[in-house]
Amino acid sequence: MTRILLAGESWISTATHVKGFDEFSSTSFHTGADAFIAAAASEGLEVEQMYAHDVPGSFPRTVEALSAYDAVILSDIGANSFLLPPEVFLEGRRTDNPLVALAEWTRGGGGLMMAGGYLSFTGFQARANFARTAVADVLPVTMLEADDRVEAPQGAPVALGLPTHPVAAGWAELASSAPTLLGYNLVRPREDAAVVATVGGDVLIATREVGEGRSLVWTSDIGPHWCPEDFLAWDGFAPLVGGMLRWLAAR
Repeated sequence: MTRILLAGESWISTATHVKGFDEFSSTSFHTGADAFIAAAASEGLEVEQMYAHDVPGSFPRTVEALSAYDAVILSDIGANSFLLPPEVFLEGRRTDNPLVALAEWTRGGGGLMMAGGYLSFTGFQARANFARTAVADVLPVTMLEADDRVEAPQGAPVALGLPTHPVAAGWAELASSAPTLLGYNLVRPREDAAVVATVGGDVLIATREVGEGRSLVWTSDIGPHWCPEDFLAWDGFAPLVGGMLRWLAAR
């Protein structure tokens, strides 16, 4: 059975309600991965989600621990969540660096994917900050040092560049009907990367063989707002998800 771990793509919101003289606050939990996980399931692939608030304390920190998975996806969660676990940030103790382990695991045969978002790649106000981590060396793209978001409220068109690439299997013939996306992280492809698809003329999907392993980027979100509801409902979305994950896991 293929084991796929998705880290991130969740958040906790606190709202303040002001009603005349009085005010109170409320807290709610959200996840943006439901449609992606459902699409994977429809393709016969099970994705295990580790919520963002669990990542600092629970994400695997060694190659041995990561070897339980065929593919790992980082989605809308910044480098700090991996580099500042409780024993480091709260207690000032040393521990294994999970991003170093993740890069080593990828080179040794794992499949690493980074999906876009405000806390992916370099991210909103450069807060995701992956460009200065070990993971940067194994991805198929290089990252900007500054805020890398491209906001496209008018919609950015998707174009398939390599219709015969295994990632495109199942949705290549549907690519021309893909709805536009509302934003993405701007990255640059490495010389040894394959750019499978573009958005607004920039990288959307790129792949790379890294040692014995593989890496892939999807530079838009896997759910709203950058990936709007009509894209999630598009007939090509499920086979697109399946194509990316099967290639990553070498299945």
